[in-house]
Amino acid sequence: MVWTSIWPWRRDARIRFELSGSRRSSTTVCWILTVDDPIPDDETILRMRTGVNELINANLRSTFGR
Repeated sequence: MVWTSIWPWRRDARIRFELSGSRRSSTTVCWILTVDDPIPDDETILRMRTGVNELINANLRSTFGR
């Protein structure tokens, strides 16, 4: 699955989710952030990754079980 950009200032950014596992085992979710050139500086990349991580691992997970 691919999410389109969540950053209005960086419309080329995409978040791709990869799922691995089998029907008999648990599923692992991995997300990959991709951007076109020009590549952002390290500080911007860190902010973008932190935002995605918070969205996926904090905000989204807190809705499970409701």
